Amino acid sequence: MHGPALSGWLLMALCALTGAYCLLRTRTGTGEERRTARAEALMGFGMAAMAVPAAVVAPPAWAWAVYAALFGAAALRALWFSRRSGHHLHHLVGSSAMVYMAVAMAGPGATAHGGHGSHTMAAAGGVPLLTGLLLAYYAAYVLRSGARLIPVAATASGGGAVAGGGVAAGGPAPGGWAARPELALACRLTMGISMFAMLLTM
Repeated sequence: MHGPALSGWLLMALCALTGAYCLLRTRTGTGEERRTARAEALMGFGMAAMAVPAAVVAPPAWAWAVYAALFGAAALRALWFSRRSGHHLHHLVGSSAMVYMAVAMAGPGATAHGGHGSHTMAAAGGVPLLTGLLLAYYAAYVLRSGARLIPVAATASGGGAVAGGGVAAGGPAPGGWAARPELALACRLTMGISMFAMLLTM
């Protein structure tokens, strides 16, 4: 998670931009779409904060407890709303992964090596089986999201009419940039890749 400073800053910027776009999406769409956007904005900003290189800005020891509590609550919220939409199960996995990484970072090994860049996460360790399962999940999620993004992006660039009466040929999507489906998918793909990268350092 806290790799070399440059890659850490790049990952932080990418996650922060993704979170900002998800926050923009909370202004449009149905109630379910806004709930989804809020959950994804929280995930993006949380991952951005966690990606800050520890060698540059070492978080206080209590910060990991705050992370665990915040994303523990987010996991419970996702579990509750999963009754309405299966996509919230993905949010449940993501929030649980954030809790897992926060708990690992709060361990004695990570504390002893705090502020030493890539050594911090390596020292934190984790449960290899659980880390492997999460890596497998996010690898599959990234591949699936990438495959879904290609036809959506092609449809959007082609300017064709959306089934069900949506965007006219060459016209902007209702709601502007916040309502573009290919951008929402791209944000989810970005967060999936970022989560995979964070878990890979454990």
